Amino acid sequence: MKIFLAQQNYHIGNFEDNVAKIVAAIQEAAVDGADLVVFSELCVCGYPPRDFLEFEDFINKCYKAIDTIKSYTKDVAVIVGAPCRNDIKEGKDLFNAAWFLHEGEVKQVIHKTLLPTYDVFDEYRYFEPAYSWAVIPFKDKRLAVTICEDIWNLGDNPLYRIAPMDRLIDQAPDLMINISASPFDYNARETRQAIVRENVLKYKIPMFYCNTVGSQTEIVFDGGSVVYDANGELVKELPYFKEALVGFDLEKIPALKESPAAHPVVQPYHQLEFDRNIDRVHGAIVMGIRDYFQKMGFKKAILGSSGGIDSAVTLALACEALGKENVRAILMPSPYSTDHSVDDAVRLSKNLDNPHDIIRINNIYEGFLQTLEPYFNGLPFNVAEENMQSRIRGNLLMGLANKFGYILLNTSNKSELSTGYGTLYGDMAGGLSVLGDVYKMQVYALAEFINRDEEIIPGNIITKAPSAELRPGQKDSDSLPDYTILDQVLFQYIERRKGPREIIEMGFDPQLVARTLKLVNTNEYKRNQFCPIIRVSSKAFGVGRRVPIVGKYLS
Repeated sequence: MKIFLAQQNYHIGNFEDNVAKIVAAIQEAAVDGADLVVFSELCVCGYPPRDFLEFEDFINKCYKAIDTIKSYTKDVAVIVGAPCRNDIKEGKDLFNAAWFLHEGEVKQVIHKTLLPTYDVFDEYRYFEPAYSWAVIPFKDKRLAVTICEDIWNLGDNPLYRIAPMDRLIDQAPDLMINISASPFDYNARETRQAIVRENVLKYKIPMFYCNTVGSQTEIVFDGGSVVYDANGELVKELPYFKEALVGFDLEKIPALKESPAAHPVVQPYHQLEFDRNIDRVHGAIVMGIRDYFQKMGFKKAILGSSGGIDSAVTLALACEALGKENVRAILMPSPYSTDHSVDDAVRLSKNLDNPHDIIRINNIYEGFLQTLEPYFNGLPFNVAEENMQSRIRGNLLMGLANKFGYILLNTSNKSELSTGYGTLYGDMAGGLSVLGDVYKMQVYALAEFINRDEEIIPGNIITKAPSAELRPGQKDSDSLPDYTILDQVLFQYIERRKGPREIIEMGFDPQLVARTLKLVNTNEYKRNQFCPIIRVSSKAFGVGRRVPIVGKYLS
């Protein structure tokens, strides 16, 4: 039997394009002698469809798509992901399903059992868990088909009460097939492959694992589909951040040995290494920008270029994703901007060869001060005057964006968003956050990665002390702890959900920990008004992290 994995990039709700892509893969695989072509979870409608699933018209379109796809399965069998209606009155109205199509018919429908409802997942909101489990007979083989989370209920503290494969293995399957929509984070590759391997070693049959690829607003899917033989050995790993269609001869996959080789257990990752898998973070962000623009029908981006590290990295990534001619940088010096910052920003745009303009805000700023002077009652200069400069810049950028059809890219990093070190309606404005899930020290690592072959980001941008330049001599260190320490504390609290006592026991200063955690929790109101953030970690701000705005905990 020849099985093909179709790792594809879908567009949520774009049934015409999704179906055309699926059909094209079926036809290409058929030419190469395919018996079975496997696609990813909810590929027909795109993942995650969220509340689109509540519209009957949306479900009707899913069924119409299945009807179209099955007409191409006379000689080739296909497994595709799509919603399936639940005919039982009790429970949710839909299943998350894998449809087995062959000979122009729907031969069997497999329902997902384990419905993740954590982080970016909210599947129990829409779907009913499976009631029954059955293998799929095909060409003298028995296929145990599962869907994404169904294979993750392993370990000493499983999240669910049952595991579908425990039911399916009693039916003597010859192989496992898992169709998945598993999101990217910079540790996902190792974790995902460890789960697949653990299933293979437990059930002692091969697994064909098909993951989707592409970015859906904030969630990046990196692909990396795999095939493992019954001994837990990797047969093939498909590329990351790219579509692929790869065939495998089942008979050529090694059979189970009497004594399979031992595999090291993947250890939990507890520390933030700033350069850890930075190449993957780079690839995810570039795909995130590109797909957001392409799927939304946007062509050009604009951003404020300050001569600082965050805007420099954002600009370089955007030029790579969209093309240098499609990214416009606006330099907006104020009375407190240093000459070297302007020079650095100009040099960066010359290195990238992207369009850039200089718009000085001195006169606008003076106009604001004069207008408000009677109402400020002679009070001393403070955050009001600082933020005014940031909001002027935000207005200028949005004015240009509206006039010429640009999308404003936000340049705030995760360290700033965590601690509220940003101005609402100013430097927090934007249609997409490029670095909002990247800590400050990771931004520096990204800069070094961008410069790996040649100097694109000027060295002075990387080496100078970070500053908002909203008052004379200002530096980030005036308001925040050193980023090398701050980022570690933030990582333990946000990604690992460690409390203050646990973090202090790691050796961090108690006052610094208390201050940092208070900053995080009291600035939730700012993040709640922020734009979508490209997700690259296991816990990003946005839909995957839900905490109260008015909560008192640690604030």
